[in-house]
Amino acid sequence: MFLLNYLKNKGVFNEFADKSQLKKDILSGITVALALIPESIAFSFVVGINPIIGLHTSFIIGLITAIFGGRPAMISAFTGALALIMGSLLSSYGIEYLYLAVILMGVIQIIFGFLGGGKLFRLIPYTVMLGFLNGLAILIFLAQIKHFKIDGEWIAGYDAIIMIFLVLLTMFIIYFLPKITKSVPSELVAIIVVTLIVFLIPGFDDTRTIYSYLIENGFDSLVGSLPSFNIPEIQDSIWKMLYVTLPVSLMLFAVGTIETLMTLGLVDDLTDSRGKSNKEVKGQGLANIISGFFGGVAGCAMVGQSVINVKNGGRGRISGITASLVLMMLILFAVPFINLIPIASLVGLMFMVVIGTFAWPTLKMLNKIPIADSFVIILTTLITVYTHDLALAVVIGVVISALVFAWQKSTHIEANRYIDNKLITHYELDGPLFFASVERFNCLFDLEKDTNEIIIDFAKSRVMDHSAIEAINNLTSRYRKKGKILHLKHLSNDCKQMIKDADEIIDVNIYEDPKYKVANI
Repeated sequence: MFLLNYLKNKGVFNEFADKSQLKKDILSGITVALALIPESIAFSFVVGINPIIGLHTSFIIGLITAIFGGRPAMISAFTGALALIMGSLLSSYGIEYLYLAVILMGVIQIIFGFLGGGKLFRLIPYTVMLGFLNGLAILIFLAQIKHFKIDGEWIAGYDAIIMIFLVLLTMFIIYFLPKITKSVPSELVAIIVVTLIVFLIPGFDDTRTIYSYLIENGFDSLVGSLPSFNIPEIQDSIWKMLYVTLPVSLMLFAVGTIETLMTLGLVDDLTDSRGKSNKEVKGQGLANIISGFFGGVAGCAMVGQSVINVKNGGRGRISGITASLVLMMLILFAVPFINLIPIASLVGLMFMVVIGTFAWPTLKMLNKIPIADSFVIILTTLITVYTHDLALAVVIGVVISALVFAWQKSTHIEANRYIDNKLITHYELDGPLFFASVERFNCLFDLEKDTNEIIIDFAKSRVMDHSAIEAINNLTSRYRKKGKILHLKHLSNDCKQMIKDADEIIDVNIYEDPKYKVANI
């Protein structure tokens, strides 16, 4: 009953009134569901989990965010960015630790959403996003290299030729089919074609499939099933599990939230509408908590699938709900076919994800944009690749960008100095006054040559932090020691409250300034 009332209040049932849009949402949702299968399976191998877990994750994350998220038409599921983070935790500590990390990630996201943290996305510079995407693409590419090895040895000879041929064929179909028709997902067509080749044409018999790969790595073959409730089993002690999983949860939270908000902004632009970032983050948190308790892993918004949905006409929550429900139907009834999918086709699919994720324009723009921006892009990319810590890369990128911005702005404060016919020295400031520009601000004034009365006009300047206030206070003290009279014009009320002895020295209508209070120091 609660869910029905919620859907009614959010206008989901109103989407059924527009039959034309409803049809587009349903058809687009079906297309997205078909495209989710190969990616969910491929990302599962990146983590090292049974693909059924990845498929269940995509169903849970997609359904919950479609219902409770803040951006209709955006598709969320199991993603490559999070898969890269979860793999190391799984290999070191096991699946129970991973479940707990996913639940903690969801809790952090909900808290972050209630605190209004979604708006912090605005603080991430575009250059950092480019570096993040490039690093992510490289990591996904490197994660596929293992499929060209067997027992640690590179495949060679005829097996290598077959593997490369099937990978390239998959990429060829995914790339060129949309130029002919977009009525069916090119990823799905590519996988079907490659699978048929492997099983119908002699000479491809030894090609590894999902079934054989699972058996080689100690998994059972895929069996269609519904997710089942599962409370993470306590290993050693709960405190040790929290100590181990919390850093990973924070990393998952940072990367998942960043990718979600980046995708939200993209969907906003494509649909000429605005989603609710904080609500979306809370919806993602709820989805990850439920996923962790139902044997799934972490998920977030997907750039590629969201674009597919929007370009196929998906606009409402129905599209995301349809995608999840159809995906579950496929999990239950199409598993025999899924077991037959060749690994080579999944590798080809992931290579296309790499190509689509990498921000290729950066290669052309590096020598055209400011050196500082190029440095941030390259640094963020390198940190992502060499540390495998996508959250750390973004944080360092943001810090470097902020420092560069502060340094550049620190040189922008200037002063126009003149002495009027009343022998009053005027300083007309222009530019921001904050911690990085304080030193230059102090150098603008010539205390020895200034007359006995000075007016500093802040009309074209802005006092931005407490360091600036202290700089003003220090300047007034210096003039006072010289026995000179100083007037400060056009300061905001906040600034006046912070200036020493302001209550005793604020006057009105000093000289030619009839509209603003002036601090007479």
